Amino acid sequence: MNIQQLEYIIAVDNFRHFAKAAEASFVTQPTLSMMTQKLEEELGVKIFDRSQLPVQPTPIGVQIINQARVIVSQVKQIKEIIQEEKGIVKGGFKMGIIPTIAPYLLPRLMLRHEENGYDIELVIEETTTAQIIDRLLTGSLDGAILATPLKHDKIKEHPIYYEKFYAYVSPRETSLYAKKELEEDDLNISKLWLLEEVHCFRSQILKLCNLRKRKGTMSHNLFTYEAGSINTLVNIVDNNSGITIIPEMAIEHLNDRQKQNVRPLKDITPVREISLVTRKEFLRERVLSILIDEVKKSVPASMSNPDLKKFVIDI
Repeated sequence: MNIQQLEYIIAVDNFRHFAKAAEASFVTQPTLSMMTQKLEEELGVKIFDRSQLPVQPTPIGVQIINQARVIVSQVKQIKEIIQEEKGIVKGGFKMGIIPTIAPYLLPRLMLRHEENGYDIELVIEETTTAQIIDRLLTGSLDGAILATPLKHDKIKEHPIYYEKFYAYVSPRETSLYAKKELEEDDLNISKLWLLEEVHCFRSQILKLCNLRKRKGTMSHNLFTYEAGSINTLVNIVDNNSGITIIPEMAIEHLNDRQKQNVRPLKDITPVREISLVTRKEFLRERVLSILIDEVKKSVPASMSNPDLKKFVIDI
């Protein structure tokens, strides 16, 4: 077994096609097929079911490929660690980010990263927390920007900033709109628009509003819609009635009229903790330090206040 063979089976799994995998690996198809078959013979198992089109990994093959991704990623880290020791900071960093952070942080982060001029290629993928964790554990991602704490025994968290939650109120909600601050009891589930269940932001809002305990008392709603983005929630409130919850950095994306609909929450300071997370065995400390610093400088300085950690809402 060698690293090249592991890279080949990863390529086949990525493309589910031997010819395309060979082309991407810059080898001939017979060479890739032979090396894959030799690995299967050495291990005594079939990694791929070639009778299916597109080719599919066998159940044991899935486990082998997942482990291969981790091994190849760690071997790559060794080379990059040696470069860092020599003062050379370069290479790629595959980073995940969740949709409730991406629109507000990424434009600033990309500008900051370009201005810094480090030879670190950021490859960014926007997806859900659950999918990001799966991809981190299989080595498909090097790190991610997520809401934490995750409390995952294989994930290391590097907290960077703390973002407050605000209510966004429709002017049609006359009694609520008249208030300068909203209380927790004002966040009635019959009036609250939420993200769909795949988003951890939704879970935090439910905990903030203590809605799970109040479900039995909620009033009947004639229309239910779970949005895929915070921007969609804002547009729904603008054109209908009700309220939603938005993160602090979303406010600067509102126009002057919309900003008049924002209300802080009275007597509470709910925040979400945003961290750069990696697998525990990720060792490229210099790259992590650079990226953490870039993220920190891409948000208002007030968000870096560690005293806000005590107000963090769990996911």
